[in-house]
Amino acid sequence: MSPRAQTLLAVKDVLKSSKWYANLLQLEMLSRTKAETHGNTYNRLLSNGEVVLQLHSWDDEEHPNLIDARRCVVGHGVLVWFEIDDFEQAIARAKKLKADVVVAAHINPGPNHWELWLRDPDGYHVVLSSPDGEV
Repeated sequence: MSPRAQTLLAVKDVLKSSKWYANLLQLEMLSRTKAETHGNTYNRLLSNGEVVLQLHSWDDEEHPNLIDARRCVVGHGVLVWFEIDDFEQAIARAKKLKADVVVAAHINPGPNHWELWLRDPDGYHVVLSSPDGEV
């Protein structure tokens, strides 16, 4: 089996962030309530049964690098990047969510694809891109 990324982000409110990502990317939330998320501590988001993103609350457990949120600059050096097949529809979903747009939809000439750069509710930079060579 080839390696698969299963990105985990530390967030302030697991359920709120879960809903934001699920709506933006049309993902299934494994857990839908605070009780199911172990008291708003952890959730997984899936596409066709595959984990796309994990969300974990800051400071609720003693996991390394998920503690002491006050001393961290959230997301510095991190781009959470998603290649999607429905770029135009994703722009509409981002508008509906009133997502903070960092860089408006544009063509990146290197990979010859569309990109939209957003900021999620916790301040992470999220990039949506169409498949390479699509433009």
